[in-house]
Amino acid sequence: MKKLFLVLTLLTTMVQAQEVKQIPQISVSGEGKIKVTPDEAIITVAVENTGKEAAEVKKKNDEIVDKVLKLIKQRGIPTSDYQTQRVNLYKNYDYNTKKHSYVANQTISIHLKDLSKYEKLMMDLVDSGINNIQGVEFKSSKIKEYERQARKNAMLDAKQKAEDYVSVLAGQKVGKALVISDNSYTNYPRPMYSEMKTMALADEGGMPKETLAIGEIEIVSTVTVSFVLE
Repeated sequence: MKKLFLVLTLLTTMVQAQEVKQIPQISVSGEGKIKVTPDEAIITVAVENTGKEAAEVKKKNDEIVDKVLKLIKQRGIPTSDYQTQRVNLYKNYDYNTKKHSYVANQTISIHLKDLSKYEKLMMDLVDSGINNIQGVEFKSSKIKEYERQARKNAMLDAKQKAEDYVSVLAGQKVGKALVISDNSYTNYPRPMYSEMKTMALADEGGMPKETLAIGEIEIVSTVTVSFVLE
């Protein structure tokens, strides 16, 4: 009886396997690409001072940072849009002079939501004592909206490709999507500065020059979709 039951089980499994039909399908990729002009920037600046005494360099640094923070506030930037990121005070040894010195530095990040204020703000920051610009990263206030649109465009592109292929096949059409895989990314223009002691000024007028080309943000959404062939 056990042998008969085993044989019946195997036969049933084989029949079920034969009854499983492979679903006709087509797999295509689609791309959605959107380019937008940035309207915001994340500016990272720093104050650094070196001296023989720890208290001396810390005091000097604190005085400049106080001026910088007051300046940012005066420019109408909300307190939620700027913050201190790093504060350091350490002892440094110069192997050439065989002497010790102390270094104090503080890094501040500013979220500037109005790029028309960029040039004036940068000039004022340098005048207030900022001696290091660590980076400027451009952003868009509507990035989520653009990313959604790029994804929709990618799906429309994939559906169009599938329909183009199937259009030459008699008696078939594109059905529902079975599998969707996503590979999206965003490229941000990001000029970098290692150190800044002075800002460029016009030769005579003393007005700030345009120092940046902000470029464009490129949002790319790529998808791979498997559609049923009906």
